[in-house]
Amino acid sequence: MAKQTNLHCSFCGRSRDEVKILIAGQESHICENCVEHAQEIIGQELVGTEEQNTSTQNFKLTVRKPTEIKKFLDEYVIGQDEAKKILAVAVYNHFKRIINKVEKDEVEIEKSNIIMVGETGTGKTLLAKSIARMLNVPFAIVDATVFTEAGYVGEDVESMLTRLLQNCNYDVVAAERGIVYVDELDKIARKGDNPSITRDVSGEGVQQGLLKMLEGTEVLVPPQGGRKHPDQKMIKVDTKNILFICGGAFDGIDKVIARRMNTNAIGFNVNKAEQEMQRKNLLQFINAQDLKGFGLIPELLGRLPVVTYLNPLDAETLRNILTEPKNSLIKQFTKLFQLEGIALTIEEEVLNFMVEKALEYKLGARGLRSICESILTDAMFELPGTGETELLVTLDYAENMFSKSKMSLLKVA
Repeated sequence: MAKQTNLHCSFCGRSRDEVKILIAGQESHICENCVEHAQEIIGQELVGTEEQNTSTQNFKLTVRKPTEIKKFLDEYVIGQDEAKKILAVAVYNHFKRIINKVEKDEVEIEKSNIIMVGETGTGKTLLAKSIARMLNVPFAIVDATVFTEAGYVGEDVESMLTRLLQNCNYDVVAAERGIVYVDELDKIARKGDNPSITRDVSGEGVQQGLLKMLEGTEVLVPPQGGRKHPDQKMIKVDTKNILFICGGAFDGIDKVIARRMNTNAIGFNVNKAEQEMQRKNLLQFINAQDLKGFGLIPELLGRLPVVTYLNPLDAETLRNILTEPKNSLIKQFTKLFQLEGIALTIEEEVLNFMVEKALEYKLGARGLRSICESILTDAMFELPGTGETELLVTLDYAENMFSKSKMSLLKVA
């Protein structure tokens, strides 16, 4: 009997009197509390394994030919044919080299990271998102403005890979062939073409931190972010097969291009009409020399060999953006009203009015959404629950609603 009273759980140490059930093994015992905890741990581990397996299955690489890639992009992005072609070829070549493993004696193909230059709202982020959706690979959008040199307040450049890992449930194999879109790259340009004398922790220092990552190296990535969890276990990620697409507005780079091209030349043989057309879209002549003059270091430009541009949006393109793409703005708002049982009809003159305002305020495609919101907000606020089944948006209604909005007070540049 004495032996019976001295029985205790071998895991938590509780005695027989402190627990309800004590299960006996060959040489040990376990209580009901420890069994429950063990069951929870097993459940979590199995779910984690299933999620990782599902993640690997979800990110099976599907490579398509460049013409198919461009055709897919045409469904979501209007215009920008030159940028689409360059992106399609670069992405196709990049993933072709991943699938076809190179033997030791064969030519080793290096990856071609991409830099896109274009005004705000021309579709840089949308192009990158659409490509990632089609290829079914992990995709992360990061903002270059938050990065600083290691040891300073801000994020380290390695944190962009943390977001990529989070987007594929920490499946390292899938992440190592993903796409990272680095937005606002122009914001880390150094202030002049010459090297900085003082410490430029959020400019030139970040560019130098990006060098090895863009080229391809093994990076130790903190899974929960950098400095808040210093004791966390690092994850090793090889970036040699990660495609980096960089984008930025590079506001003012047209002046750098104009100086290089000497567009203000005078003389009898100057074609004024052609020169005026060129001046309206100087970005089409951009090259690495102009980006260096803007403030990107030559070492970084060498790791971004594919340079492409996006055309400014004209009235016709903006008009098509409103109605043509799969996820066009008019289709989105029509769906929103349809969910409330309301049929939305917008007159043609209203669409032309939206385009005029977007061009006037120089906000690009994003400006169209702001204009749509300012016109339809009152209707979206008042109509749900009233039993109305139709909404006709006329030009008078649109002008009236827009004039009441704060957006109408914007100063035209």
